[in-house]
Amino acid sequence: MELFLKLLLAHLIGDFILQPDSWVSEKEEKKLASAKLYLHALIHALLVLILCWNTEMWYLPVAIGLTHLIIDAGKLLLQNPRNKRLLFFTDQVLHLLAIIAIWVFATDTPPSFSLTQDQWLLLTGALFLSFPTSILIRVTISIYTPETGMTPDDSLQNAGKYIGILERLLVFVFIVTDHWEGVGFLIAAKSIFRFSDLTRAKDRKLTEYILIGTLLSFGAAIAVAICCAVLM
Repeated sequence: MELFLKLLLAHLIGDFILQPDSWVSEKEEKKLASAKLYLHALIHALLVLILCWNTEMWYLPVAIGLTHLIIDAGKLLLQNPRNKRLLFFTDQVLHLLAIIAIWVFATDTPPSFSLTQDQWLLLTGALFLSFPTSILIRVTISIYTPETGMTPDDSLQNAGKYIGILERLLVFVFIVTDHWEGVGFLIAAKSIFRFSDLTRAKDRKLTEYILIGTLLSFGAAIAVAICCAVLM
């Protein structure tokens, strides 16, 4: 289980944190001719090499790097504006299946770090609730684009994304430490702050859009936290 969590952690870091949007745009434009495609696969291999350091298991970073390159290349060749959202989720599922297959093949890999299994589990869960969940929610509700009437100067750049990350991490901490009352306080506090914005907006579509995003955010945090609590 520890090896699987390390492989998953390497994937989350490589795919969602160490991959700028400019790289994604370049890959979509140049496809197999993009140097960023191969650099991205190399980063995944290096992350696995660092997290799963074991000279006897040299094939782990090689396998991860190659499978990631093949899956991403296939996605780029098949992708178009109509299937972009579907291929995003398909791509992540295939990466997960590749990680599971490699983990099953190498189940005898000895642990290389001093962290316990529970600590790896908590670290992976917390990291998943940061940028990966933000991107998943953004892609999921991208079909809804309500008119807010706001200009870019009306709000802080990327403020909503970081607020969502912080609230999910707080929910995660509250639940794994068995302080559910903190979750209720957080929901109440956010409702108070959002109430004035929605009252001034007087836009039902905007209200529904915000509610969907908020419920997805809290729901993801609660689900991940409960899974971690059960597995610990």
